[in-house]
Amino acid sequence: MKKLVMTILVMATISVTAQDHNMKGKRGDMKDLTPEQMATLQTKKMTLALDLNESQQSKIKSILTEDAKTRKSKMEAYKASKDEGKKVMSADEKYARQNERLDYQIARKKEMKSILTPEQFQKYEKMSHRKNMHGHKKSEGGRKGKGTEKK
Repeated sequence: MKKLVMTILVMATISVTAQDHNMKGKRGDMKDLTPEQMATLQTKKMTLALDLNESQQSKIKSILTEDAKTRKSKMEAYKASKDEGKKVMSADEKYARQNERLDYQIARKKEMKSILTPEQFQKYEKMSHRKNMHGHKKSEGGRKGKGTEKK
């Protein structure tokens, strides 16, 4: 009996220590960077993935720099409202935020379509679709092993 308890204790200890408790993720590493640095890195990644030329790189970098600045200011505003204690958004606020986000995505898609070649734009669409799907899978979470498998 003592051996069984000891084995269970050892296994529990190993499983707890094997998990990385200091997981930052990709975004955690980027939060300390300036908007210009983030835009430069994103532009270089897109250059590698889409084989962008110099003029495309400069146009995309300016767009990404502007986006990073906007995103950073919105995050600061969000943190300030969170510190004030405002937790629940009204339905109108949710609608306005969602509408603004979708308008932004439509504008971004038009800009990218005008900058990229049709082949590059097709690759860009696949990349952004994969990124969106990856985030969607994370939000579902916890469904694995709950008896959802069909036999």
